[in-house]
Amino acid sequence: QDQLVESGGGLVQAGGSLRLSCAASKSLFSINSMGWYRRAPGKQRELVATVVSDGSTNYADSVKGRFTISRDNAKNTVYLQMNNLKPEDTGVYYCNVAGSSWVGPYDYWGQGTQVTVSS
Repeated sequence: QDQLVESGGGLVQAGGSLRLSCAASKSLFSINSMGWYRRAPGKQRELVATVVSDGSTNYADSVKGRFTISRDNAKNTVYLQMNNLKPEDTGVYYCNVAGSSWVGPYDYWGQGTQVTVSS
């Protein structure tokens, strides 16, 4: 059973915008951290942005001022609004959700959604 469903990737020109969404299963309770990571071609996966349960956010320096992460707790959904996209933002974007349940901690990853920014 897929715990996370991602959407919103695609092809965009430099300077354009995209919005990614990641809906977590309604069966997941006590979600603490929700975030986005990316893997650029030939590189390791890196953090893009995270938001925790109190609303605090953390961003990679390379996306500060351009990307905004938000979450809708009622929908168990996290969003990533990406503006002023650059070719170096190209990669596969992965959603991550972590928290704890009565059986213990959990940490789920989405399948990834491709973002391609053309110059």
